[in-house]
Amino acid sequence: MGFDRYSKMARIWSVAAVSICLMISLAGCREEKAKVAPKPPVVTVMEVVPRDVPVSIEYVAQTQSSHQVDIHARVSGFLDRRMYREGELVKQGQVLFQMDSKPFQAQLNQALAVLSMQNATLQTARANLARIKPLAELKALSQKDLDDATGQFESASAAVEQAKAQVETARLNLSYTTITSPVTGVAGAAQQTDGTYISTQNSLLTTVAVLSPMWVNFSISENEMQRFRNQADKGLIQRPKDDSYLVEVLLVDGSVFSHTGRIAFADPSFNSQTGTFLIRASVENPQGILRPNQYVRVRLRGATRPNAILVPQAAVQQGPKGHFVWVVGADGKVDQRPVVVGDWHGKDWFIFEGLAAGDRVVVEGTLALRPDLPVVVKPYSAAEASSAVETKPKTDADKAGK
Repeated sequence: MGFDRYSKMARIWSVAAVSICLMISLAGCREEKAKVAPKPPVVTVMEVVPRDVPVSIEYVAQTQSSHQVDIHARVSGFLDRRMYREGELVKQGQVLFQMDSKPFQAQLNQALAVLSMQNATLQTARANLARIKPLAELKALSQKDLDDATGQFESASAAVEQAKAQVETARLNLSYTTITSPVTGVAGAAQQTDGTYISTQNSLLTTVAVLSPMWVNFSISENEMQRFRNQADKGLIQRPKDDSYLVEVLLVDGSVFSHTGRIAFADPSFNSQTGTFLIRASVENPQGILRPNQYVRVRLRGATRPNAILVPQAAVQQGPKGHFVWVVGADGKVDQRPVVVGDWHGKDWFIFEGLAAGDRVVVEGTLALRPDLPVVVKPYSAAEASSAVETKPKTDADKAGK
């Protein structure tokens, strides 16, 4: 009986000892695991390399015909017919309208008859003066007779000149009944219908707009112009020689127009209502693709940012104190670096202050970073990043946005 109780107690103590050893062993394992340091995060890093970067600036613009002519009737009369198709290209000298010419032809005939009569009177006066002049020199006729003959001749000569002027006026009025285009361009809608009596009150017949060259007007705000000047003064941007910017026109579908242009006019006056300065570019448009009053975008090329620093937009973050990037130091640890950002350049961002040549900027893997954290560096490839973005599967939100 006593032996059994002793055996039972021995088994209990054995189980307790085993349990205690197991607990101690597990606690040691957990303590050993706690001592193992976490692996440093892997980040993608690019090295800063300053370089000269050509930059372009885009603006919303509107086209304007470089020469738009209002076609007016120059004489009063009935409009016979329209001789062109509205909205189509017309050539210089092409007949647009024909007015009733019969009254003007009659006026010309009358003026020609008056001219013939005055010429006959002039011939008589000339012959009479030729007879009287030698007789007056011989004292056969009085000086008064000579003066009268001379006056009649000069009066007849003046009458002839007056009749010639009337003939020219009648001929011009007759020519004005055939209304032609003074320029080559696209013709607008006819403002008057056939058979209408045209007078000074309704003399506007149509318009013709020259298509090449085409003017492209856009505006630059006062703040933007001042900011550009400040950057130029600091050497952050270089203007092209003689401010000769190349102007590209972007059509509504985003394609670039086949012809480029140059700035032809900059309004020296400030528009206080819009707060802008007007700029005008001239662009060749031989195929007539651009039409007046069309909205387009213009891109100014020619400026350069010397020794510019560009970093991908993904590398730039914003905190309570402004923009910053993560920079990997020589010891392999990261640190925050405040930066002053400029404009966007494609998928990159110009950095005006805060970075220098040789700095290693973290582009990917920034979410888990903290100051003085060791990291594993992986070189950044812009081509790989672009490919990853393009091959990324679309989410439901992306599909809905599309």
